[in-house]
Amino acid sequence: MPLSLQAPILFGLLAALVTSAGLVAVAIRSEWTARQSGLFSLAAGGMLISLTLLHIAPEAILMSARAPMFMLGGFFGGLLLTSGINAVFPEKAGGRAMALTPLLAVGLHSFLDGVIYSVTFAASFEAGVYASTSLIMHEFAEGVIAFAILSRHGFRVREALLWAFLAAGATTPLGALVSGVFLTGLGPDIVAALYALSAGLLIYVATGPLMQPLKEEPPLRGVAALGAGILIALFLMVLPVHGHGHEHDGHDHGSDHEHIHLLRDPSGIHPPD
Repeated sequence: MPLSLQAPILFGLLAALVTSAGLVAVAIRSEWTARQSGLFSLAAGGMLISLTLLHIAPEAILMSARAPMFMLGGFFGGLLLTSGINAVFPEKAGGRAMALTPLLAVGLHSFLDGVIYSVTFAASFEAGVYASTSLIMHEFAEGVIAFAILSRHGFRVREALLWAFLAAGATTPLGALVSGVFLTGLGPDIVAALYALSAGLLIYVATGPLMQPLKEEPPLRGVAALGAGILIALFLMVLPVHGHGHEHDGHDHGSDHEHIHLLRDPSGIHPPD
C-alpha cells in the first residue's frame, strides 16, 4: 500500500475508534439512554449545531467562496428528503423511516471527513495531521449523535449501535480509502462543494429532527439538555489539538496564510498566491 494512502487510512481508522468510544459510552447505560431518548436527542442537537456552526461551516467557507450556496442547498435538500420520506412512508411518519435523513447526513459528513484526510495528506504530511486531528475532535460526538437519532426513532439498542457505527464510524476510513484510490480525479472544487453540502444538511438535522423533543419534554429539562450539548461541543472545540503555528524541521508549516490556502485548495494542485 502506498505511503500516501497509509496515513489517511490510519487516521480514518483512528476516527472510527473515537466514534466507537462514544458508542461504548452510551451502551454502558443503554436502558437509561432508551428512557431518556428525548433529552439525549436534544443534547445531541446542541452538540451538532455548535460543532457545525463553529467548526464545520467556517472550514467549508474557507475552502470555497461558494460554500454558503452549497450549504443552503444541503439544508433545503434535507428538508425535501424528509418531505419525500413522509410522502413515501406516510404510515411510518415519526417511526424508523424518519431516521433516514439525519443518518444519511451523518454518514455523508463522516465519509467526507475521510476524503479530507486524503486530500490534505496529499499536500503534505504535516497538513494532513493538522486537518485530520481537528476533524477527529468531533468523532466522539458523532457516534453519540448517530445513536441518539436511531434510538429516538424506535431502534433497539443493539440495532442502534450497529447502524450508528456503520454511519458515523465505518464511513470515515471508507472515505479515506475511496478518495485515496481515486485522488487524481478528485478536484478541490468538488471536495469543497460536497463538504459545504454536508454542512448544510447537518444544520438541518440539528435544527429539525433532533429538536423535535422540545415539544414533548418539560421546558426546563429540554433547555438544560440542549445547553449541556452546547457546553460539551464548546469543550471539544477548545481542546489543544490545532497544531498550526509550530515549526518543523526549521520551516513554519502552520502559518495562518498557509492554513487558509490549504483549506481552499486541499489537493495542493494550485500554487499559493
